[in-house]
Amino acid sequence: QAQLVESGGGLVQAGGSLRLSCAASGRTRSSYAMGWFRQAPGKEREFVAATSWIGGNLYYADSVKGRFTISRDNAKNTVYLQMNSLKPEDTAVYYCAARMKLGNWYRMNEYDYWGQGTQVTVSS
Repeated sequence: QAQLVESGGGLVQAGGSLRLSCAASGRTRSSYAMGWFRQAPGKEREFVAATSWIGGNLYYADSVKGRFTISRDNAKNTVYLQMNSLKPEDTAVYYCAARMKLGNWYRMNEYDYWGQGTQVTVSS
């Protein structure tokens, strides 16, 4: 059974920080890469950041570069998203996703498993 469980969302004021966690279990523990996506109300789900378990390649959306940092703890099978200098436009449901093989880092349909999502709300 493959499972991804996100945590760490919440309400924060603009300029504040949050750290999201995504714990991988079952088949997702042998995934090639992990990514974070987000979906704001009325908008399509979009890529935020991604990393590989081995090698540590890092990829970011332009909108979060310099503010968000993706990291991983292989021993804990957990991926993190540290979000600093948050803006109201970062408000969205954030989803963790696992990709089992090489592919496009930015495309949603390249990811095989998804978490249930965690709400991040940034107030102005």
